[in-house]
Amino acid sequence: MREEILYTPEELAGKLKLSKYTVYEMIKRGDIQAHHIGRSIRVSASQLELYFMSTKRSENVYEAELVREDGYQYALTGSVKINVATELEGRVKVAVRPEDIILSAGPIISSARNMLKGTVTGIAVDEKSARVTLDVGIPLTVLITSRSLEEMNIKTGDELYAIFKSMAVKVMK
Repeated sequence: MREEILYTPEELAGKLKLSKYTVYEMIKRGDIQAHHIGRSIRVSASQLELYFMSTKRSENVYEAELVREDGYQYALTGSVKINVATELEGRVKVAVRPEDIILSAGPIISSARNMLKGTVTGIAVDEKSARVTLDVGIPLTVLITSRSLEEMNIKTGDELYAIFKSMAVKVMK
């Protein structure tokens, strides 16, 4: 297990170029999740990343209800079930970074717990990368290289699988 970086509210204020009072208020309101350790407050790097994902109108951020089935935990958003690894319960937001998702022309056997079949509804290409939007019951944006797009000959209307690990799904209250 890798060691997580923990910031004091003062360190976080410096990093975000805000006053420490603003950071304390953001924690109090629940905008930024924090660990309360004795009388101290610490914000982990992953909690900070979740804050950024939830505020920048990030792609692949969804409202969900956590449910348990057959000993596994899922985030249910609409009719789509996303396998997650979290201790949280109830209503949450879930996020998956576009670069953490791989595309496959068919189902594959892997350690990834999420394999969602969908239809390509959009493609945006620049010189190095391609943003592929896949409708899997919810719109899912996937970031791949332009070379992968070309080699897989991906076109709008194609059916593909979006594959990602449960650990790649960020879950936040």
